[in-house]
Amino acid sequence: MYSFILAVHNVMRWVVLILLVIALVRALLGWFGNREWTSTDSKFGMFSSVSLDIQLLLGLILYFVLSPITRLAFSDFGAAMQNSDLRYFLLEHVLFMILAVVFAHVGVAMSKRADESVAKYRRTAIWFGLSLIVILLGTPWFRPLLPGLG
Repeated sequence: MYSFILAVHNVMRWVVLILLVIALVRALLGWFGNREWTSTDSKFGMFSSVSLDIQLLLGLILYFVLSPITRLAFSDFGAAMQNSDLRYFLLEHVLFMILAVVFAHVGVAMSKRADESVAKYRRTAIWFGLSLIVILLGTPWFRPLLPGLG
């Protein structure tokens, strides 16, 4: 079960990144191009935040239930903090990703509250941009880019 959920989590990162980049590019084009906010813009924001929610759920299942890495780290927390690889998965990765989810949800909520299209696009661009930066910083790029390809 661990290998399967890890593989889905790994593939899902690409779905998250693609949707988030599309939503961010649309937001930037709308902000600087003075376009009108459309239902497609809302949908990309929603799909981005939902994909992040699914990714977080998969990650939390790995973290609390399936991962031998976190199981080992929780068995001796002090020693885990001394090991940079264990500390990364036990603390850093999880904090970055929770922060990314929060930023994306703030972006969706703030865009809904704005009255003007430019404000909707600006808020989406800022918060989704922050979310993307945090994801890029917190992703374990040393893992295989696609499961089964090494």
